[in-house]
Amino acid sequence: MKIASLIKKAVVIGMLTTGGVVTTTYIMPDVAVAAALSATEAADLTFQREEEKLARDVYLTLYDSWHAQIFSTIATRSEQRHTDVMKMLLDKYLLPDPALPGIGTFTNSVLQSKYDELVAKGSESYVEALYVGAFIEELDMVDLQHAIDNTNRVDLRTAYQNLMEGSKNHLRAFVSSLDLQGITYAPVLLSRELYDAIIGL
Repeated sequence: MKIASLIKKAVVIGMLTTGGVVTTTYIMPDVAVAAALSATEAADLTFQREEEKLARDVYLTLYDSWHAQIFSTIATRSEQRHTDVMKMLLDKYLLPDPALPGIGTFTNSVLQSKYDELVAKGSESYVEALYVGAFIEELDMVDLQHAIDNTNRVDLRTAYQNLMEGSKNHLRAFVSSLDLQGITYAPVLLSRELYDAIIGL
């Protein structure tokens, strides 16, 4: 029997959480597949799935308010792809998906509050919306760096680093849009040295 056929007949034996390690094992004839993440890695991946959704949802909502293409483009071409990649990794490691289907709804209460706060701020004016975009990208980079520091897994680190590069591009786009409004953006979460290096690329 081919491997693909055996995989379809996989039986979930169970999920065991012990000693800070989440382990899920599938048992099938002649084939055993096991995936394990530390509790910290699992928490980071779960959080990143919703944080990428946060960026997408805020940008979609702000696009509805201001009809500025920058929000639609980043939301649909980048943030949607980012959150999809996090979902693929959750599936790979057999972790539950926290993302809720509606725009602006989150399982994580901190992210729910952050969404409400950022949308309210970004709804005040187009300039404030651009500030919100820049802040979100800074926040993403800080959280992604924490996730990178917390794992040695090549797949996770590669995915997070790719998202980091995306956030750098988005930050530059928002800063450039603020420049067009005659406003010089100052970093809120990143060090001035790191911020200048990113903008100067």
